[in-house]
Amino acid sequence: MPKVCVRRPGVVRAKGGSDEADSAPRRGRPRSIETSNAILESAYALMASTGLAATTIDAIARHSSVSKMTIYKWWPSREALLIDAFLHHAAQMLPLPPASSGSPAARARRHAAAYAEALQGEFGKVQLAVISECISKTGSAELFYARYLQFRRDALVEMIAAGQKDGSILAEALPEDLYDAIYGSLFYRYVFGITPVTPAYARNLVDLVLRPKG
Repeated sequence: MPKVCVRRPGVVRAKGGSDEADSAPRRGRPRSIETSNAILESAYALMASTGLAATTIDAIARHSSVSKMTIYKWWPSREALLIDAFLHHAAQMLPLPPASSGSPAARARRHAAAYAEALQGEFGKVQLAVISECISKTGSAELFYARYLQFRRDALVEMIAAGQKDGSILAEALPEDLYDAIYGSLFYRYVFGITPVTPAYARNLVDLVLRPKG
């Protein structure tokens, strides 16, 4: 199925260009950042504490003290809201590494290690639940890819490509394939419980796949 680039409404872009989705232009009064964040944080808190089945629009409205009408006006579906709530949390918990924070390989190690650590807590359970919800409701995970994964994947693929270009990453495969080899392996091992997905394992996996120089 071809990947479709979809503008991700529902999350306010943080100052400094974080990977949170910006709000789509809509008619009427401008969206309140505080209200949007209250909805997103409530949705994530409910997913983490009560599970997806109980995270209804009614429950989110009660938890955030925001009307259902406002929520329906800002998100096209419950699934879109759940993904955006996950994205909002991930942007804070797993920020994409800035170029000033070291070599591409070093940044890849830190991010992969942080992701592996996050998978061991509620973050991993919520991520798996949201993906499962998308598949059960729409027949594919494309909505999750378009609203959450594509932006982060593209940014990290670009980082790997920069390392290949400057010679600090010796692996010659396509940067997209290298990214998938790292994060696909981490997620696969987490889902099936093959071995504990530790930060140390993630760092070693990055070195094995990217073959950093030196």
